[in-house]
Amino acid sequence: MRHFIDLYDWSANEIAELLADARQMKNDWAKGVRPLPLAGRILGLVFEKPSLRTRVSFESAMAHLGGQSIFLSATDGPIGKRESVSDFARTLSQFIDVVVLRVFSQKTVEMFAEHGDIPVINGLSDLSHPCQALGDILTLQEVFGDVKGRTLVFVGDCNNVSRSLALICAKVGMKFVLAAPKGYGFDNEFLHSLAVAEPNNHTVEITDPSEAVRQADAVYSDVFTSMGQEAETQKRMAAFKDYQVTQRLMALAPAHAKYMHCLPAHRGEEVQAEVIDGPQSVVFPQAGNRMHGQKAVLKRLLTAGMGTRRV
Repeated sequence: MRHFIDLYDWSANEIAELLADARQMKNDWAKGVRPLPLAGRILGLVFEKPSLRTRVSFESAMAHLGGQSIFLSATDGPIGKRESVSDFARTLSQFIDVVVLRVFSQKTVEMFAEHGDIPVINGLSDLSHPCQALGDILTLQEVFGDVKGRTLVFVGDCNNVSRSLALICAKVGMKFVLAAPKGYGFDNEFLHSLAVAEPNNHTVEITDPSEAVRQADAVYSDVFTSMGQEAETQKRMAAFKDYQVTQRLMALAPAHAKYMHCLPAHRGEEVQAEVIDGPQSVVFPQAGNRMHGQKAVLKRLLTAGMGTRRV
């Protein structure tokens, strides 16, 4: 049984295949070539956190492939609250073919995969956001073609998005730079895991964003305070006051550099409106590519015998 829980579990060649399949399906869809390889299949969406992009992109992706979706929010029965994660997983596995979990804890995703009988896709956890990273690289490929040797600069902190980006950049041959205040960079455990998994990775950390962006092909930012960190808002706003992506900061990057954001964005905080709404921004095509990357993941997990249940 194969899952899409963390990019550690997927080789560089497999990531390349997913990206190629996503590009092909996107091109075919635009041309009106619309096969339905997942007809009769059902996707379950179990969300502890609210979402616009993750929910709509997965429901649309499944519909494009001929399948259907069922959505469960936290009010429908929080995982591990009314019943154990293992019981939740074994029960839901009787009704659906694949599940997307958008949860607070990575452990919830891993426990579901351990006890369930269906492929599990991580729609976001505290530690990783692999679907976002896949769509991000798809976007950069559309902009630059071959991304090997390119540089992605993330202006922000060590969060689920930056972790997944660092890992996928290593797999596609890109340099990843994290521009973060002291105390908000990658932890040693993650850096060790990344070095072991991808010994040829080119991940570096810099505290000065002005220095970090000078060789950037893409400049990426995220909200300063993620869901679940609300109690740290004032502390984080103070720590990141010099880490806003402004027109001045983008002017220090090469002229071809693009601006990226995983959304939702807080204009006037992590990014100026003039940047995210300006000509260098690829934020909305980036959002759209979430759907196409996820179509490739769904197809891969549910076809060619990879979506068979345990016996």
